[in-house]
Amino acid sequence: MHTSNVAEDRSVLFREGPASDHTLVYGIHPDQVCDVYLPTAETRPKRFPVLFLHGGYWRPEYDRAHARNAAGALAAAGWRTALAEYRRVPGDPDVSVGDVMNAVRCTSQAFDDSAVILIGHSAGGHLALLAAGQDHLPVRATVAIAPLSDLAMADNLSLDDGAVREFLGTVASNRTDLDPRQLPRPSSPVLILHGSNDTIVPYSMSEAFGVGLGVEVTKLPHVGHYEAIDPLSGTWPDVLAAVERHA
Repeated sequence: MHTSNVAEDRSVLFREGPASDHTLVYGIHPDQVCDVYLPTAETRPKRFPVLFLHGGYWRPEYDRAHARNAAGALAAAGWRTALAEYRRVPGDPDVSVGDVMNAVRCTSQAFDDSAVILIGHSAGGHLALLAAGQDHLPVRATVAIAPLSDLAMADNLSLDDGAVREFLGTVASNRTDLDPRQLPRPSSPVLILHGSNDTIVPYSMSEAFGVGLGVEVTKLPHVGHYEAIDPLSGTWPDVLAAVERHA
């Protein structure tokens, strides 16, 4: 997803994840689906469902497969979890945004019209922040992990070889409506988790976002970009604790 001279632990990207319990379909395109992971019969389910949005710089070659371990681990901890796929079409960002909005509604309806806790990683964190800002959506809270929260900064830095312009089909300044940094703070709670050693999305982006919008940011010392979505990592308990705050 990005090249760097600093080594990132990418092992979670290649580790096979568990099969889902069933699938939600929220549209006619093959990517308009959510894999559902449920707690075992011995685990008491939490009150609110979780919708997990995967990253990959919005690029079509990166799908939800690498997030299945995280989704399965959330279910093992008692969270009814939907792992969303969404269309990723370079130059047409509105299809991704629209799909996420529909996935939120579909997940809520599937779980008795409950409000949804959003968890988004990287580009999925960007989409989660956009969804959180839509007051008409049933969002209880958002946990954004290493999110691309400032498209203008990401564009200026040409992160991942110009991924923002590839996603938007234009410069970030032409789509301020899709830049969380340029939008009002969501009315529901938002918590950002970001590793200090992240070489894919710089921690400074989350730090500035938190200061600018008054959003809580938790710095994960000595953590890179992928550990926080890896249930085998030492920082996974931090993710569970962040979600638990909204149980």
